[in-house]
Amino acid sequence: MAVTALILYLIFGVLAFGWRSWIRYRRSGSTGFRGIHGKPGSLEWWAGVGFIMAIIVGVAAPAAQLLGFLTPVAALQNPWIQALGTVLAVTGIAATLYAQLDMGESWRIGVDPGETTALVRHGVFGTVRNPIFTAMVVFAGGITVMTPNPIALSAFIVLWATIELQVRAVEEPYLRRTHGEAYGDYCATVGRFVPGIGRTENPVTR
Repeated sequence: MAVTALILYLIFGVLAFGWRSWIRYRRSGSTGFRGIHGKPGSLEWWAGVGFIMAIIVGVAAPAAQLLGFLTPVAALQNPWIQALGTVLAVTGIAATLYAQLDMGESWRIGVDPGETTALVRHGVFGTVRNPIFTAMVVFAGGITVMTPNPIALSAFIVLWATIELQVRAVEEPYLRRTHGEAYGDYCATVGRFVPGIGRTENPVTR
């Protein structure tokens, strides 16, 4: 399963980051990468650094298991659990690409405080505010179940934590500043990561 996990990680990276950035560059002249923002040690900085580290460690975990440096958790070595992990990982890849396409020209990695993008509320974004991050968590969860060693489990926890930090401390404040009442209304009606959960009251209409 470690080999399959590495292959799926490669496919995810090529499609979700490489291919999507290439498409955006051809259409707009920008790859969509905005880098890490914030002063070192700030919440914004930790969100970016943590995200990158979680991906690096997430790739290293199945590689280390394949090379025999790590031993998977025995209780999670059941074939049907491994198969479930594969299904989750493939589903996560497909869902990530689908959500990226729905986001259109507003797609980017990171936040540029001086940039204004359209507030996307159609398609899957009409059901969940952060479907790309949701899909990434599903993918990472699948990979973790496929290669359930301690490092993979730690990488999943770090990824989940940094996604929460990125959304709550970086992206939501930026979108509130940029779109004001429209974004407040969006947050009040659409869940953060799953439908109906994570809705927040619009302060403008209180």
